[in-house]
Amino acid sequence: MAHAILKGLRISPRKARLVVDLIRGRNVTQALGILENTNKRSAPHVRALLKSAVANAQEKAGGELDVDGLKVQQAMVDVGPTLKRFRPRAMGRATPIRKRTCRITVVVG
Repeated sequence: MAHAILKGLRISPRKARLVVDLIRGRNVTQALGILENTNKRSAPHVRALLKSAVANAQEKAGGELDVDGLKVQQAMVDVGPTLKRFRPRAMGRATPIRKRTCRITVVVG
């Protein structure tokens, strides 16, 4: 069992969860194929993270690991720190802008 974590990704957690939910519990080769054809902004980041988790599993096993036998055991998106900005509005007012970030964790085994 090996994992990889991506911290501080400047995508809303709600939008990243849409992509991560597609690969949870699937075979690694299936998950990579799904991520190749997913047209979402977080898909390339999740694909790179999945490849990193697979590389970590191979390194942990000493290089003698069958990649086809690996499954995505856990894939979760947590909320990261929010950047708070303000936008000027009419009559001297200001409204808050919340630029959300997320943390993605992928565990393969």
